[in-house]
Amino acid sequence: MNRCLGLAELGLGFAAPNPLVGSVIVHHNRIIGEGYHQVFGGPHAEVNAIEAVADKSLLTGSTLYVNLEPCSHSGKTPPCADLIIKTGIPEVVIGTSDPNPVVSGNGINKLKQAGIRVISGVLEDRCLELNRRFFTFHNRKRPYVILKWAQTRDGFMDIDRGDSGIHQPTWISNEISRMLVHKWRSEEQAILIGTQTALMDNPRLNVREWPGNSPIRMIIDRNLRLPGDLHVFDNSSLTLVFNGIKDSREQQTEYVRLDFSGSILDQLLTFLYARNIQSVFVEGGQKLLTSFISENRWDEARVFTGQGKFGHGLPAPVIAHVEPEEHRIREDVIFFYYNQ
Repeated sequence: MNRCLGLAELGLGFAAPNPLVGSVIVHHNRIIGEGYHQVFGGPHAEVNAIEAVADKSLLTGSTLYVNLEPCSHSGKTPPCADLIIKTGIPEVVIGTSDPNPVVSGNGINKLKQAGIRVISGVLEDRCLELNRRFFTFHNRKRPYVILKWAQTRDGFMDIDRGDSGIHQPTWISNEISRMLVHKWRSEEQAILIGTQTALMDNPRLNVREWPGNSPIRMIIDRNLRLPGDLHVFDNSSLTLVFNGIKDSREQQTEYVRLDFSGSILDQLLTFLYARNIQSVFVEGGQKLLTSFISENRWDEARVFTGQGKFGHGLPAPVIAHVEPEEHRIREDVIFFYYNQ
């Protein structure tokens, strides 16, 4: 199962909105085939593992391990449970059941009804952690929300720009940390900023310093005051603009109207759930980040702390009553917060 989890993680950033799944086939304590779900729409992990077995006659005396319950329905690919039954594999070991209503328990039942011995709940906590985006989406009916910001040692996330005309990021973290952020972007389906961040930093919100897919770009611009020459409007990828004025589509820019008379976060997350977007990477400014924290609409926060000090400026958001995990990248410290 450890090996299944390691294989499954290779699909991060490519398999979504499908879950991360790895599979290993063992015959007499020897691995004879393994695979993982490599890309959305492609073969599932169990199919790739079975295809990797050179001598298919060994399958009738083998055990298949998989970190998530095999699917029992036809989607972009046929049911994995049917293939397992067809090959004659007598035993299947599963990490955790699938929360998707079209699968949930049906795959396990189908295997058992075919006379296959099924063992489940192996390394279940780690299996749940790996697919936390998938489980949050199906259990809470919203995407998994990751907050990210950088702050100085004295607790500021930006200088006081005022009317300085500075329209580029104020770097706090080192270049390796910035590369890591691009890796993180490639792992999530969407990235979100607010109006002020778009205006002041003019970010591209894509993946440039790491191989992988760029997320869907999303901006909150209540009154549609952002100029059209910003990088986010270059039509290089889908960009969603949440506003209070209109619903429309112009090339790769889609305008989505929300009701700004109250909180907009639930509206935004509900919209993303309907679009089957399972994770959001929030790289906004203090106001947007603090709104997610104060309304308790976050799951993870990744906070870079550089060695420099600003003395004064824009205070960073504060997460209270949560003990973070601490990691280092050269002189930078990253604090990981998990909302229980």
